[in-house]
Amino acid sequence: MTITTRRRGSLAKVEARQALGFASPALVGLAVFTIVPVGLSIVMSVFDWPTFGERTFNGVDNYVKLFTSSPDFWPALRNSAVYTLLYVPLSVALSLVLALGLGPRIRGRGALRVLFFIPVVTPMVANVLVWKMMLQPQGLFNGLSQTWFGIQLPNFLADPSWAMIMVVVMSVWQGLGYNMLIFSAALEQLPESVLEAASIDGAQGFRRAWSIIIPMISPSIFFATIMTMITSLQVFVQPQMLTGGGPGNATKPLVMYIWEQGFTFGDLGLAAAAAWILFAIIIAITGLQFAAQKKWVHYEH
Repeated sequence: MTITTRRRGSLAKVEARQALGFASPALVGLAVFTIVPVGLSIVMSVFDWPTFGERTFNGVDNYVKLFTSSPDFWPALRNSAVYTLLYVPLSVALSLVLALGLGPRIRGRGALRVLFFIPVVTPMVANVLVWKMMLQPQGLFNGLSQTWFGIQLPNFLADPSWAMIMVVVMSVWQGLGYNMLIFSAALEQLPESVLEAASIDGAQGFRRAWSIIIPMISPSIFFATIMTMITSLQVFVQPQMLTGGGPGNATKPLVMYIWEQGFTFGDLGLAAAAAWILFAIIIAITGLQFAAQKKWVHYEH
């Protein structure tokens, strides 16, 4: 081994140690705040783990209890499914229409994009409180309805038929700007030559959007659908602040059920088991979406 080779080897070791030193804060944070909690939650899910008191191993009893004897688990799972089925298509579709509408010919489209994005960066609690005030019987919507049309609107947040719809409407309004920016960025990357060729061939309006533009930005639509689905299954703040999960349990999603079991009733083992069921559901749906995307997502122009 030559002197040059030994020096290179020593330099590589020094650089490796320096790189590890720079990365160590992030690695420590990853271990303390992600890896350890995930591992601990797996252990907790197979224990009777009260907040205070003796912890005993019970195997899969927590999972069995969730599916067989927990009265609120199935309604919470149903509410999460209903919210996701309503929120995801509405959010993605409206964001896409908005991105298409704010095209290059629209004056001030930059300012309009900022306006639509403001609810995304505004604290969720502030957004929810504003909507809660507007949806009250003495709120803005009912006041305008009575003044203009003489119609008394229902108490949206206290009516089981309307409460979930209002949670979805508020969530769509709050998250509209995020997907809009994703789609706007994708639209600006489209090759002008293809769009011009489509126009020459007579593709205009809806036909041009459906047959040319949407297939070309399908990777962005796929990404937005995946991320929107994941966040919708993890919804918590909107129903918690807007309706408290009510009336009854009409708007209580699975994450809120997990929070109640862990921090209200002190059953951390049951909460951990429910969290892992939610994780399995998200992984399964995401896997199905990745399997199905081969049929409609086009990664080449």
